[in-house]
Amino acid sequence: MSRRNVHEYQGDPPMAGDAEKGGNLKPADEQEIRLADVHHDLTRGLQARHITMIAIGGAIGTGLIIGTGSALAQAGPAAVLISYSIVGFLVYLVMCALGEMAAWLPLGSGFTGYAARFCDPALGFALGWTYWFKYIIVTPNQLTAASLVLQYWVDRKKVNPGIWITIFLITILLINYFGIRLFGEIEFWLSSFKVVTIVALIILSLILALGGGPDHDRKGFRYWENPGAFRTYIAQGPKGHFLAVWSVFVMATFAYLGTELVGVTVGEAQNPRRTIPRAIRLTFYRILFFYILSVFLLGLIVPYNSPRFPYNSNDPKIKSSVGASASPYVVAIELAGINGLPHVLNACILVFVFSASNSDLYIASRTLYGLALEGKAPKIFARTDRRGVPIYALGTSALFALLAYMNVAEESTTVFKYFVNLTTIFGILTWISILVTHIWFLKARRAQGVTNDQMPYVSPFGMGGSIGALIGCCLIAVFKNFSVFTYDKSYGNFDYKNFITGYLGIPLYLGLIAGYKIWYRQPGIAPMEADLFGGKEAIDREEEEFLRQQAAKGPGTPTQQFYKKWVSWLF
Repeated sequence: MSRRNVHEYQGDPPMAGDAEKGGNLKPADEQEIRLADVHHDLTRGLQARHITMIAIGGAIGTGLIIGTGSALAQAGPAAVLISYSIVGFLVYLVMCALGEMAAWLPLGSGFTGYAARFCDPALGFALGWTYWFKYIIVTPNQLTAASLVLQYWVDRKKVNPGIWITIFLITILLINYFGIRLFGEIEFWLSSFKVVTIVALIILSLILALGGGPDHDRKGFRYWENPGAFRTYIAQGPKGHFLAVWSVFVMATFAYLGTELVGVTVGEAQNPRRTIPRAIRLTFYRILFFYILSVFLLGLIVPYNSPRFPYNSNDPKIKSSVGASASPYVVAIELAGINGLPHVLNACILVFVFSASNSDLYIASRTLYGLALEGKAPKIFARTDRRGVPIYALGTSALFALLAYMNVAEESTTVFKYFVNLTTIFGILTWISILVTHIWFLKARRAQGVTNDQMPYVSPFGMGGSIGALIGCCLIAVFKNFSVFTYDKSYGNFDYKNFITGYLGIPLYLGLIAGYKIWYRQPGIAPMEADLFGGKEAIDREEEEFLRQQAAKGPGTPTQQFYKKWVSWLF
């Protein structure tokens, strides 16, 4: 179902002061779009099953299946469980805040549009560009990871990694080019495979913990006692345990990155008033099941001091492992004496990386498209073809994926770790921006008399939850790389590389806000002036038409009804 002119349909009107500086599309520009024979609309081709699966599939990736290994080896099982639980709860609060705004006004410009409409155009500008920076970095990073995973089977001396990068890049570009329906369907099945894989690994972990493996060793909480629940980090005693918990926040945050991408899909979601809140509500149970339970079971079946972990090994080959060799699940499988499964798991990891690179390119293109809608990027990026694909935004984002070829060198695993650090800070800044926007959205709601009973979805923790999550995210952003300020013989007195990659995003983010303020001299948006209703009527009409068509189709087959009631909570 195609959408009409974006500004008429989505309700993205020019902000105050735009006539002077051109911060958003000017009235003349809007008239030009209405008269020109070009497309500036997305297509609502994502069904409820696509949205719900993309919501969880976007958060299940190498950060969970591989990154937990380095976290466990560095901090111990209790520290990992604490860190992942804290960050998981913060992510849930972020998703609740985003869900309330997205269900009220599902804009194609996503959360960058909400920041510009409800809080400050400068915040929308900074959020949009930093989010785009994140995904044009993480996309080539995922392509590099794919080539490294394949090296588990094919040595780089036999096949140049650039060949694998080329194959993956062309494939994901074609999937994104041929429209949202193809993308949605492929991502649905890829994400379904990821969910099934994680469920299988959780079941396997439980079996191994209870002594069901070939070694028949009932481990229980043995490894929590010896070598222990915590591994000291930098210091000894309780201080070392506390620092160990903090040291894992980088990897825990990286593991959860992508959960917020449901906020990018709202412009192409069918019946977003229902599908978005449903995806948000189930986020809590998915975090609890996929993340908290999996890291808890891993702590039962793998000792943190295992020499098979790259973090603990002095073997250069093990130390540079990426792929199945670096996964804590492979360590557990090897300890239990199960043969053959590491190859199967490596194939699963390859699917994880491919799905992540596919969705990352999608998010990058839609983020740039949303910036153009808001007038904060060249107008050409707001153009779409007749299938609703923002081809210019897609092509430009894909060009940056060529950065993957820089990582063909031997030191690519090191570059991979630095990219993880860089994307993590951009991700935290995105969560901070969403929370700030939600706080201002709630102020605008109160000022304009929009009550909870008028809302399709309300964040269960309200403003207090968003303020608390904002404080938590700020603390992680500032202190997540505290180790760079400590003495380490392997780096010298100051680890400047990790300092740059860990904190570069903060001055860039603040610089974008300050630069926008200085250039456009626009004030923040007062609660009474926030545009809560622009474009809402058109979206309401589209929703009513969609529901009418769905009602005409009937309740569906018994199989569909069974899936919807009993299975869809997981998917």
